[in-house]
Amino acid sequence: MNTFGRLHTTLETARTEQDLPDFLAQDIATILRRRADFAEREAEIERLIEMLELYDLYGQTGYLGMGVDSAILQGAIDKLLK
Repeated sequence: MNTFGRLHTTLETARTEQDLPDFLAQDIATILRRRADFAEREAEIERLIEMLELYDLYGQTGYLGMGVDSAILQGAIDKLLK
């Protein structure tokens, strides 16, 4: 599966299993729709996938402060979209 296929699969998992907010899902869907614009930024897309896999609605609040919360994920998405 290519990078954008993995992003799509990871997005759907985060939406259904990790309570990913709609506003973040819509921004990631924008990246998926504009694949050609991001073709040369595969490493950044891979990092976004990793962050999305670690997404936790209450990220950074647990025992070890692990996880990625909405603010961190939004920052990564904003960086890609600029």
